[in-house]
Amino acid sequence: MRSKFNLSCRLILSWVLLCCSLGVQASDRSAELADKLRSPGYLLLMRHAYAPGVGDPVGYRLDDCATQRNLDAQGIAQAIRTGAWLKRQGVGKALVYSSSWCRCRDTAKALDLGSVDIEPSLASFFNQPDQAGASTAALAHFVARAMKTKGDQALILVTHHVNIRAFAGPDIGSGDMVLVKVDAQGRATTHVRYPSPP
Repeated sequence: MRSKFNLSCRLILSWVLLCCSLGVQASDRSAELADKLRSPGYLLLMRHAYAPGVGDPVGYRLDDCATQRNLDAQGIAQAIRTGAWLKRQGVGKALVYSSSWCRCRDTAKALDLGSVDIEPSLASFFNQPDQAGASTAALAHFVARAMKTKGDQALILVTHHVNIRAFAGPDIGSGDMVLVKVDAQGRATTHVRYPSPP
């Protein structure tokens, strides 16, 4: 009887230790994201949240959201969820920049991590693929400047799929994020993809 009791105690203790270990690992991963974003050389790129369709309607205008492809209710909820998730990871102070497209601006605002500034180098070149090189170079230049002044704040850039692919390499879905390490010239050297939180 005692051996069964001891075995049960050992199993329960092992289970508790395993749960504690997993909790510490998850906490470490969360802290790691926030720590990297506070340090120089890292930024978070985010593709705008879900906006049904591809590209923009013919004749769209940047000064009129009604002419563009926009977030739907699912996209707005996704962006709010992502902001809450980032806060849980320990991302508090953030410098948030966005493309001038309404779906990016609305995503950036819904994150609720600070005021949102428009950055021209985050503008989509979906309809002008020949501009990929110039756009990526402009983004690297902006990033290099921002790294010198961001201090311990996270740098979060909300932009488009084509921009993220050209700058860092990965194909990502709506609302997904990429933690990017950059060199002194603002060019991407390594990246880690973070899927949109469920």
